[in-house]
Amino acid sequence: MSEQPVGNVPVVTLFESYGAGAEAIGRRVAERIGFPFHEQAFSSEQLEENPKERNSEDQLTKVYAAMAGRGFSGLNVSEPGGGIRELQRDQYDVVMQNTQTVLEWAQAGGVIVGRNGALILHDTPGALHVRVDAPVEFRLEQAAKHTGISTKQAAKRQKREDEIRAEMSMKLYGWDPRKINYYDLVINTAQVDIDSAVEIIVAALRIKNGATAAAG
Repeated sequence: MSEQPVGNVPVVTLFESYGAGAEAIGRRVAERIGFPFHEQAFSSEQLEENPKERNSEDQLTKVYAAMAGRGFSGLNVSEPGGGIRELQRDQYDVVMQNTQTVLEWAQAGGVIVGRNGALILHDTPGALHVRVDAPVEFRLEQAAKHTGISTKQAAKRQKREDEIRAEMSMKLYGWDPRKINYYDLVINTAQVDIDSAVEIIVAALRIKNGATAAAG
């Protein structure tokens, strides 16, 4: 039986530091509330690939191109041709496509990981915004355990992925998702296990929706 909050359709956004466990938490929260789970736009494996070896038409390549136009420092990507106007169009298209997707998902209810959801849905009544984090050493151990890679490879992914995901937000949306300004909850999964994190989020979602309904 799903546990739906009072009032609005339930919406939870999650942003995580690499290896903190947002996907596992998010999928279980979605099951509990009976609404869809939406994973991050790009996987760790995709972000690990060399940008120069990617198909020029895939979405991540388009994001890289848009970021390069704003001085993106995390990748060695050649700036696409066409001048400032084309770069601005690339940036606009990437932002609008992602924003529209997040808004459509939120209207139907569900759990959204990444995608700048906390910023885009900041003013959405009853939406709960959660940051999932933990000390680096813990995150590396968990990433290696759950993905079957070595801690050495996990460390490489962590350094690259945490930088890229933060810069995507800063360059394309103008906010730093590592700061707590837009979050209702910050959960340290080194101190709070997955089961407890799910319970906390579901309870907080119900409370926030109840408070929103009462205020209305």
